[in-house]
Amino acid sequence: MKKRFGWIGMLGVLILVTLACRLTPTLPELSREPTATSAGVQQATLPPTGPVATPTLMTEASLSFAERDALLANLYERVAPGVVFIATTTDGEIESLGSGFVYDREGHIVTNYHVVEGASGLEVFFPSGLKVRAKVIGQDLDSDLAVIKVDVPADALVPLPLGDSDQVRVGQTAIAIGNPFGLTGTMTVGIVSAKGRTLESLRQAESGTFFSAGDVIQTDASINPGNSGGPLLNLAGEVIGVNRAIRTTGTTITGEPVNSGIGFAVSSNIVRRVVPVLITQGRYDYPYLGISSREMLTLEQIEALGLPRQTGAYIVSVTPGSPADRAGLRGGSQPTRFAGLPAGGDLIIAIDGQPVQTFSDMLSYLMKNKSPGDTVVLTIIRDRQEKEVSVTLGKRP
Repeated sequence: MKKRFGWIGMLGVLILVTLACRLTPTLPELSREPTATSAGVQQATLPPTGPVATPTLMTEASLSFAERDALLANLYERVAPGVVFIATTTDGEIESLGSGFVYDREGHIVTNYHVVEGASGLEVFFPSGLKVRAKVIGQDLDSDLAVIKVDVPADALVPLPLGDSDQVRVGQTAIAIGNPFGLTGTMTVGIVSAKGRTLESLRQAESGTFFSAGDVIQTDASINPGNSGGPLLNLAGEVIGVNRAIRTTGTTITGEPVNSGIGFAVSSNIVRRVVPVLITQGRYDYPYLGISSREMLTLEQIEALGLPRQTGAYIVSVTPGSPADRAGLRGGSQPTRFAGLPAGGDLIIAIDGQPVQTFSDMLSYLMKNKSPGDTVVLTIIRDRQEKEVSVTLGKRP
């Protein structure tokens, strides 16, 4: 974490913590011998010169223990050269540490926004021992992504291929490579614990609350302060997420949060959508409905609201003047015995024909598929009657 530790949100007794780590008293040696890389099949968008981390396609079920060990070791040798150590500096001194990975041979590196937030100086250390200055060229508070750029020869860069996070299955192996507590090039292994999680955005609304970030992958691969911005990978060596946060109740003796087996990563399909725009425009605009919803309702709350079904995204309130307001969507207006949960709101059960089980489902669909100005069709239940409402999306204010 930074000296400021970015943002911290409470959920009961759990602490949701961003992962860019503060300076540790003694940093490990940052250089090591260059690792052998594979130069096989390359991404279609990359020029055909220099090394590239190439996916190895094997199914987990077909691997013996020895084969899995060899696969993980080979994956590390292939991928680690594309994972970098990011240091923010003030007056020549390191202020905070984080991770990132090479996106292309133009020198673009993907990391978290909170890793580079407010940095007066920015340096990138490569596993080969190369150390260069970098500059921020794009940042997105909603997904907590940033793109920085370094000026180095193309053959010094090993871009990591992006996987399709929609194809990721819960239970599959998940691999994190980064720099926890300044320990460079650390690899940890776990599984994908869940998909479609929602976290708070770092962008604050006018009401004082924070927008939501969706399509987040949950993993139990060990990630700690300093892993922020590093890749979460599948067994093929493809990036399926960007490690962003952990949920924990434990801290070190210096107050830094420690892994509890619940980590979160921005999905690769959000990266695929956002990063090219950050490179060309410096910012990314998300679609905006203008509603608030509860992610989970108890049976008693569902009964108090008079809802005819247990699934869907219940609209607690609609922001005045928002796209949802202009389309005539309704929030709750009738008091119940549950504070902040009025009855009478619409229940969204589908978006563009895609079923909505929870608010997270709808948010993930919007973030991965829609842009400001697009129109979506919401299927809602109002007064126990099903109807469709068209909404032209705005952009988050």
